[in-house]
Amino acid sequence: MAHETVGVLGLGIMGTAVSRNLIKAGFRVVGYDVLPERIGELVAAGGEGASSPGALAAAGARTIVALLPSVAALQDVVGGEQGLLQALRAGSVLIECSTLPLTAKEEARAALADAGITVLDCPLSGTGAQAVTRDLAVYASGERAACERCRPVFDGFARSSHYTGPFGNGTRMKLVANLLVSIHNAAAAEAFVLGMKAGLTPEMIYEVIGAGAGTSRMFEVRGPMMVEARYDEAAMKIDVWQKDVQIITDYARELACPTPLFAAAAQLYTAALAQGRAKQDTASICAVLEEMARLARR
Repeated sequence: MAHETVGVLGLGIMGTAVSRNLIKAGFRVVGYDVLPERIGELVAAGGEGASSPGALAAAGARTIVALLPSVAALQDVVGGEQGLLQALRAGSVLIECSTLPLTAKEEARAALADAGITVLDCPLSGTGAQAVTRDLAVYASGERAACERCRPVFDGFARSSHYTGPFGNGTRMKLVANLLVSIHNAAAAEAFVLGMKAGLTPEMIYEVIGAGAGTSRMFEVRGPMMVEARYDEAAMKIDVWQKDVQIITDYARELACPTPLFAAAAQLYTAALAQGRAKQDTASICAVLEEMARLARR
């Protein structure tokens, strides 16, 4: 599938990284975003820009990766005036990678199925920083043959891909993963603050804990931000993360499944919003806990 044309819808932090890695892997990449400057950045990186979702199809993309911020964006991409339904040919595949309520993805799947277009539910596990280094995992679900057909595309932007079964299992797995991310990030922040208040340096905490049984992927990925207390170059912004928190909360409620640790961690992200950290990385909850602990860094 090398040199195949792949469309990318949504050129935010994740979409930009995915696009650039696909270009490096030898794909012709055509991208669209509502912000023209993001399309310009893709063109500068060796990709091509499209004026609308439908224009991706006109450019020859029969495999399209969607990384969208909201349900409204997905609905517009699919059924809008210049959406995929107006231009995408039968036999095409939409790889839906956004973290959205499953009902919204099912609606998009049903709408495109009537036009002979396959939709796969394939959320990604990893931060924006991990996306840059192709350190992502794909939770693929839906028609198995289509998932296998798209494996070279997955390999172009991800470290690994996992087939999780029927459509929707990808999102279910992603909610489980994000629940753990939320808790592990909070645990890392709490550990840093306890250690610093006890007189340990953040550098020592990161080095020693990172080499022992107490480490976690989030400790390793977000620990450097917590060490430096620099959160403005966000891999996942607090305000965007709130959407994921709400989706998990709602889904757990639907299943009548208690999530006490997740609920406790969620309060720290809300506190970060209250402190004006909406555009900072989620690692900034370390600063939230520092303030709660009346900790002044030395």
